[in-house]
Formats: sequence, C-alpha cells, structure tokens
Amino acid sequence: FMGLKNIGSIIVFFWCFLGYGQDIPKAYFDDPLDVPLILSGTFGELRSNHFHSGLDIKTQQRTGLKVKAAAQGTVSRIKISHYGYGKAIYINHPNGYTTVYAHLKKFAPEIEAYVKRQQYKKEAFEIELFPEPDALTVEQGDLIAFSGNSGSSGGPHLHFEIRDAKARPMNPFLFGLSVEDTKKPLINKILAYPLNSTSHINGHNETLELRLNQRTDGNYTSEPIDAKGEIGFGIGTVDQQNLANNKNGIYDITTLYNGVVNFSATMDRFSFAETRYLNRMIDYGYFIKNRSRIQKLFIEKNNPLSIYDQVTDNGILHIADTLSHHYTIKVKDYKNNEVTVTIPITGTSDSLKTEIPTLNPDHHYYYTDDSYNFEEGKFDVYIPKGALYDDIALELKTEGDDLQLHHNEVPVHKNIIISYDLTGYTAKDREQLFIGRYNYKNTLNYTGASIKNNKLTTGTRTFGRYGIGIDKTPPKITPHNFAKGKWISKKTKLQLKISDDKSGIKSYRATVNGKFILMEYNYKTNTLTHDFSDNIVTETENQLKVIVTDNVGNSTTFESTFFRKN
Repeated sequence: FMGLKNIGSIIVFFWCFLGYGQDIPKAYFDDPLDVPLILSGTFGELRSNHFHSGLDIKTQQRTGLKVKAAAQGTVSRIKISHYGYGKAIYINHPNGYTTVYAHLKKFAPEIEAYVKRQQYKKEAFEIELFPEPDALTVEQGDLIAFSGNSGSSGGPHLHFEIRDAKARPMNPFLFGLSVEDTKKPLINKILAYPLNSTSHINGHNETLELRLNQRTDGNYTSEPIDAKGEIGFGIGTVDQQNLANNKNGIYDITTLYNGVVNFSATMDRFSFAETRYLNRMIDYGYFIKNRSRIQKLFIEKNNPLSIYDQVTDNGILHIADTLSHHYTIKVKDYKNNEVTVTIPITGTSDSLKTEIPTLNPDHHYYYTDDSYNFEEGKFDVYIPKGALYDDIALELKTEGDDLQLHHNEVPVHKNIIISYDLTGYTAKDREQLFIGRYNYKNTLNYTGASIKNNKLTTGTRTFGRYGIGIDKTPPKITPHNFAKGKWISKKTKLQLKISDDKSGIKSYRATVNGKFILMEYNYKTNTLTHDFSDNIVTETENQLKVIVTDNVGNSTTFESTFFRKN
C-alpha cells in the first residue's frame, strides 16, 4: 500500500504534468481584483530589455484596492524592493503553478505582521522571505494585499502573473482570464531589410520604410517593391482593448510567403533567462533613435527565443528570380481580432555595385565567440564571450577622463567591465570617485564605484560615453511633515525628504530614542516614511536620528526631537 505522502506527491506531479501539457486549467484561477478587468499592459508586451511577464490591471487610478488570492495555495515568497516589483507576493498552488502580485501598497494584516517581524529582526526595509510551506496558507478569494504603486511602477496598478512549475511566466489569457476586446490591432510601420551586402530593395542596400494603403476592410496593402537576394521585414504594431486606450502588446504574428507560412511568433510563454534577447528580436538601433519598437519578422543568429513557431529559413525571403511574389503579415490579439498587410514583391535581375569596406585602424574588432580586453588611455574594457549579438568593429577612444565606448544604437547582452587606472589620485579622492554614463543632457549618471587593484571599476550593458565623476557633497535630509520640538500626536506617519545630486542614495538608517525604526523609501518622491502603527515609538518625547549615505560613502546625519501621545 502507498502512504498518504506518496499519494499526495503523485497528485502534485499529475497537476504539474497538466501545467506542461495542453490541458491548461481554464477555470482554476479567479480574477485577483473585484473591479472590471481593464488592462494597461498585456503579456509579452515589448518593454525595455525584456518582455512583460504578466497583466497590468488598472486600479481606477488609485491605490488600496483589495487584492485576492486567485486560487488556494501557500505564500512561497515575499519580496520588498525600492525598485522593480516593489512589494510583491508569490503564491504556490497545488496544481504546480505560481501566481505573482506586484507593486503592492501593503499586505493583508497577517502577512503584513509576518513581514514586519522579519524587517525589524533584520533592521532592513528591503527584504526577501521564503516562508515555510504551511506558514501562510490562503483560500481562493482571500485578501492577501492592497494594490499600490510601489517599485518601478509608473502609476497605480496591479501586476499579475501566472508561472508554470519551471518558473516560466505564461499568458494569463490561456487560463480563462478575459477582457472585452473587439478592436483589431494597429499597424504603425513596415520596414524592409536587405540582409547582406549583395541584396537590395528598390535598388538600394539599406532599410526601407514602406508606404501603406488601408483598404475598406481595414487591412493594408503596401507599395510594391523590387528586390533581389536575401530580404526580411519588420513591423511596428500595437493592440488595444475596448475599455482602454493603452497601446498594448500583440499576441500572435504570422507571415506567409506565396501563401505558405514561413514565420510565426506567439506570446504564450517564455523564460526569464531568455527575455533580454528581446533586444535581438527588435530593431534596437531604430528604437534608440526613434523610441519606437520594430519587431523583426526574421530570426538572426544569437537569437534563441522560444516564442517562434513554423519558421522556414529563419523567416528570410530568398528572391532569386524575376517573378511576382506575395508576402502577407497577419497580426492578431488573443480574441482573434486580426489585421493583415500584403506586400507585393517583384524579383529583379539587376545587380548592386558593392564596395569593399576599408578597415579603420582606430577600431577594435570583436567576435561573439571570444572574449576581449581592450586598453585605451587610462581605461580597460573587458567584453566577455557572447556579450554582443554580432561580430563588430568597435569604436573605443578616450579624451582625458572620458571614454567613448562605441555607440548606444548597438545592444549589449552581457555585462561589460570598465576599469579606470587610479594612479595619481589621493586616497581621499579615490573614495569619492565614480564611473558614470553621460545622458542626452550631457549629465554624468552614476554607474558604479568599486575599487580593486588600484582601479575604479563598474559593469554596464549599455554602450555610450562614460566619464569619471567625483562626489564630495553628502546627501540632503529635510523633515517633511513635522518640525523640531513640535507635537505630532495626530500624525499617523513620520516623513522626511532625502536626495543626493551626483552618485545617488545607497543606504539609510533611522532610530528613535536609540531604537531602530522601519522607514520605507520611495525614490519617485524622495520620501522616507515611518508608520506609527508599527508601535515602536511609544514615548512622549522622542529623539529622531536618520543617517543617509550616498554611493561613494558621503554621509549625512539628521537629528530632531518630536513629541507624541499614543
């Protein structure tokens, strides 16, 4: 006979099997909010350096809505960060899936008390917890949190995910969650790409934007093109639902060449390990220049994304005759609202005169299969194997304490290490130096300031112009909702404003009467907040001390007295 424990294991295994196969449970998960499901973001949406891993659910432009467990389960992880997901809770379910709820304002009372105990024990606001399996159990519909705007959220909403047993995010629409949507996707741009030096479109070996004509049925036909050799296409497209004007991501794009499918990309599931390859999938240089994303409808080398299906010749068209061809792009959302673009192509026998490029002696040549260490002036640059998607001639040059590290139109996949020789700097100055990247306003933004073996070092995954900065100015601290020596008995929170002009805030610590108090840092409003409901401040006369340190070690201490009756 089999023990109950083994029987339970088989049940969990069975559910996990369903999670991997075709039998995705359609009615297992409920909506996590009691308001109508209106989205500001969809699954797989193209974001900076990643695909969006869930649904962004509107919360009526406010915080504090009740967030419910989408199904019965156990709280497996709680993470609180200043950035990213902010306050987030993870629930494991018996069927092998995990749901995630992020950008929260606070947790339900039992969970909030559990978290606060751990924060005070570790004397830290940012924390990551993995409760024991039965420590925090929930039933479907139980209150688990309140919606918010924490972390890197751009406005109040709930970020909701469903992940499979391998922690891969899946499209929640697959599980039966649904929105009102009768709108077709929108087509913004179509680009045509010659893909090698001998290919050409309309006699030119450069990317061409095609003119589009919308037909009465809502579909499009592009201007006809003449082409020869290997060519590909890219599309700028977004989707909208009925109840919101947000420009959301597309569910499926399929292309047909002369009536036969040659490329398909579907947003059902991906892994976090692959999500940065989005920068290979889009026309990254076009995005940097125009702030608009063009999705390539062909697959280049060093693009292992799992979202592709039914791909022939990597989606590349080989035009080797003078016949007429038809290329069709079908774009649809999860509700099967579809729009098509038809591109007439005529092959040509014309050859394109090509010039052999000359080698620039100032360039450094990088091949993706190797790692390299380049030296320029006082700078060393280490580029690991696989850091870039293409073999490339890199422009590296220095001018004084500035380094031109190629150009930001080229995407970087892995961390590049920049080091700067500190010879000639005093010990005191070294402690206040940092490496930064110049933005479009020519302002130096802090990147890093590690010192090792007489070198100042940082990592980066962005090309551009870098320089050496020095920060001798400590952070600023000012009281926000109280004044020194005043009574604040009616206040429920204690707030201060903190800021740092150059290297940025690294850490902070606050005490009242020598006892640690928890303060929440909101970088978007430069505010530190203590909630008196923590019941740490119990005396009438209170001595507050706050220490804030920036990224190069400059520190400011703020001290004040306030009075409060409990």
